[in-house]
Amino acid sequence: MRKYLYVCIAFLSVILASSCREDFEATLSNGRLEFSRDTLFLDTVFSNTSSSTYSFKVYNRSNNLITIPQVGLAQGENSNYRLNVNGKAGKIFENIEILPKDSIFVFVEVTVDASIIDANEFLYTDEIEFDSGINLQKINLVTLIRDAIFLYPSRNAVGIKETLNLGTDENGQPVEIEGFFLEDDELQFTNQKPYVIYGYAGVASGKTLQIDAGARIYFHQNSGIIIADAAHLQANGTISTDQDALENEIIFEGDRLEPRYKDIPGQWGTIWFTSGSTGNLNYVTIKNNEIGILAEGLSQTQSAAVSIQNTQIYNSAFVGMYGISGSISGKNVVIGNSGLSNLWLRQGGSYNFIHSTFANYWTQSFRNTPAVQIDNYLEVGDGLQVADLKEANFVNCIIYGNKNLELGLQKVATAELNFRFENCLIRFEDPFNDFTETPEYRFDNEEFYTAILLNENPLFKDTANNQYFINEQSPAKNVGSINGFQQAPVDLLGNSRAESMDLGAYQASSFELD
Repeated sequence: MRKYLYVCIAFLSVILASSCREDFEATLSNGRLEFSRDTLFLDTVFSNTSSSTYSFKVYNRSNNLITIPQVGLAQGENSNYRLNVNGKAGKIFENIEILPKDSIFVFVEVTVDASIIDANEFLYTDEIEFDSGINLQKINLVTLIRDAIFLYPSRNAVGIKETLNLGTDENGQPVEIEGFFLEDDELQFTNQKPYVIYGYAGVASGKTLQIDAGARIYFHQNSGIIIADAAHLQANGTISTDQDALENEIIFEGDRLEPRYKDIPGQWGTIWFTSGSTGNLNYVTIKNNEIGILAEGLSQTQSAAVSIQNTQIYNSAFVGMYGISGSISGKNVVIGNSGLSNLWLRQGGSYNFIHSTFANYWTQSFRNTPAVQIDNYLEVGDGLQVADLKEANFVNCIIYGNKNLELGLQKVATAELNFRFENCLIRFEDPFNDFTETPEYRFDNEEFYTAILLNENPLFKDTANNQYFINEQSPAKNVGSINGFQQAPVDLLGNSRAESMDLGAYQASSFELD
């Protein structure tokens, strides 16, 4: 048996040695390389911010092993592009081999300082050269560089980043988050250049952050804005004439500008109104976040602590708008496609929404939470914190999505749960009658509900792309109440509701349904 094993091992050794032997004699490249693309567009990046990594393939279609004497950037070591050629990093390479009928990968990145020329946006270009002379072949590199104002935490002498203190946890330990307070000369965001924020930008007590119409604010991962007690956020967007460009709208989104990141949720944190803070938002778009707006604490006046009008919140990884004992008023608000709920109101509070659309067609993971969830408690550790829901009023709203139950109401008996829906379209399909004995879901109870359209498809234009316009044939057309119309006489696009009081944030329009 042992002799047999020795023979097998010797035989395998011969086979392996034969298969690994180099039978190819390299020939020089003759200028007939093929490429998976002739121009590489690295999309848009901010000044001094690294791009994503892009790649292309170089093919050797011949039957010979070839050697490319030189591969490199035309600007050489002065180029702001970086390469990785067949596993080797650098900017200039020599004697790159490609096996017969084989290929290699070339990976490309770029980081450019926009101050090298006097412009807010400009094209930065270079070329990757393969070989030289009559055999020279080139791949063009093109990147749009945007200048920006960067705001970020400072570092101390030992390199530790600045943090903001959020209080203490249940064990009395301090809770901190990477961030910084905006200085007085940073408290107005204009539309001259975009802003890129790293960490959480804090608005200190007694201060106001004012954001001008047309401003663009981009957040790095785990970043956002925190408004402290007695601080204020004033976001003064105005209606745009171009609904694709939204030139006058204020837009909050992640700092990855490449098309692949256009609709990816969870790229940044939240806009956080802490207890005692206030805010006014008008014509604002918030997208691709973890939580769009987080609002804590009741108002200290008769007005809502946070007033939100003509605002869209899309693609939130968790919740579009999250209120904890909060005070929010909303008119012409659209919240679409959230990983949990579009609107989640917890531990009581005071809320009023007029002509708003809550549409959840989330498909990126399993969702068992409704588009709108209202509770008078909050789980903290092993217990519950309970508070009265003073009011949660919805007038001329649409609450719909791709789940049977898109409205959730959870009540702890020791606190009040006061809510009312007036002239609203709601999806709440209960095929097994699980909720027939629950008083909060008695849609014929006029204490809670008036003129409700139940389980009628609103006929949205394109839910996959967050287009929640309703069709002329929608059951939500012209069934709104005069009460809602008087409080919001025009829709999010500026169209009058005088002749047809349609539900939701948009007046019905003509378009073909898929």
